[in-house]
Amino acid sequence: MKILLSFAVLALSGAAALYYLNFFKKGNEINTVSGKSFYDLSITTLDGKTKINFKDFKGKKVLCVNTASKCGFTPQYEGLQQLQERYKDKLIIVGFPCNQFLGQESGSATEIAEFCSKNYGVTFQMTEKINVKGKEQHPVYQWLCQKVNNGKEDVTVGWNFGKFLIDENGNYVAYFPSKVTPLSTEITSKL
Repeated sequence: MKILLSFAVLALSGAAALYYLNFFKKGNEINTVSGKSFYDLSITTLDGKTKINFKDFKGKKVLCVNTASKCGFTPQYEGLQQLQERYKDKLIIVGFPCNQFLGQESGSATEIAEFCSKNYGVTFQMTEKINVKGKEQHPVYQWLCQKVNNGKEDVTVGWNFGKFLIDENGNYVAYFPSKVTPLSTEITSKL
């Protein structure tokens, strides 16, 4: 009986191993930027012409925010701009347009830029439109969302205008969900 049970366990283990080997062979690898620091990351700007290299922000805090133009939280653009102006000597804000939440950022890069400028006077950096979750999650968000990368916690971005704060040495500080407004003491007390 023990021998039969051992063979059954080995057969199941073999089947599980085969499943995982096939899973990874199909390109379904786990999203990870393992071994990279925040300063090793980069992303293309909204205009598609320039790279934002996060190493250029050494010595300043960075607030990463996934944004959308047609969301109940869209008025937070105003607070983000005020935060950028108030703390410009020690804070960089980077907006990451994302269309993963009910299609609330469906516009083109030009439309997004015009909307942000015209309606909220946004001057802080904006990136290309990206995915902040799922299989196509951008490497910056892989780093932000995975404890194995950021060293602090696993986070699932639940909606537009989630905010990640990185300190002046490239260390993950905290995640603030959408309901936490840019000028709240939860954020400003950490600046």
